[in-house]
Amino acid sequence: MADYLSDKALRAMIRLALLLPPATRGRMMAALISRVVAPLAGYRDRAMANLAHVWPEMPEAERRRIARAVARNAGRTMIENYDVPGLLARMKATPVTGDGVAAIEAARVEGKPILFVTGHYGNFEAPRAALVARGWRIGGLYRPMANPFFNEHYAANMHALSDPVFEQGRRGTMGLLKHIRSGGMGVLLFDVYDSAGVPIDFLGQPAPTLTSAAEIAVKTGALFVPFFGIRQPDGVNFEAVFEAPIPHGDPVEMMREVTRRLEARIEADPGQWFWIHRRWKPKRQRKRAEKRARHQGDD
Repeated sequence: MADYLSDKALRAMIRLALLLPPATRGRMMAALISRVVAPLAGYRDRAMANLAHVWPEMPEAERRRIARAVARNAGRTMIENYDVPGLLARMKATPVTGDGVAAIEAARVEGKPILFVTGHYGNFEAPRAALVARGWRIGGLYRPMANPFFNEHYAANMHALSDPVFEQGRRGTMGLLKHIRSGGMGVLLFDVYDSAGVPIDFLGQPAPTLTSAAEIAVKTGALFVPFFGIRQPDGVNFEAVFEAPIPHGDPVEMMREVTRRLEARIEADPGQWFWIHRRWKPKRQRKRAEKRARHQGDD
């Protein structure tokens, strides 16, 4: 019942916001999430804790400023991605830039598969929308939401932007792999905690990171291209940046390079990354390390 009621409230909020002009709805959602939702849901405290974990010398006032910016960006991103026609129209007029543009255009002409990879930075759907608006077809893999009612329209919205979209899991990964192998294009977000991941330093602290994105690229021969949808100072427009492809090699090293690319964006503007995620989970990592050490001692 709690999931049902919270979903009803969220749907009503989204419907109301979509009645407003884009700039107005963006400001409204930014204010609502940063001033109401983030403090009540604990998002602000989580962002503050993550910032203290990686940058312990940062003054508290600066951490608070970044945490507010993170919540505002999250609010804007959510409502932008629920207006798929509006996002496509806006991104069609947005220049596509970066050292990887020539490579992805050549791959498309040749029918070569492309796997884009990104993190929860700016609006991570904006670069994909920029290409889809220009006639590209880019699939994806999404992590289902815990609330099944919310997940229903969240997944439908993902499909509305561009198919095929697969739910995370073995079946979904195989579906995306098949799509890429047949010469298709897809996008994966890599910056989420997964206990099965390889510890890779992220902003100076180890963060379990899945290597599946790099493994798919190597298996399929797909061009492996990081992209970023960088929100501009007006809060409304974006820069869609496609970086130089990462050469195939050891999947762990490939993911280290992806991590370095994301780190550079975060260091340039930390308020655009989703610090609300439990990316490091240091307590859980310590417990797992202690458990492994005990087992090794028993052996």
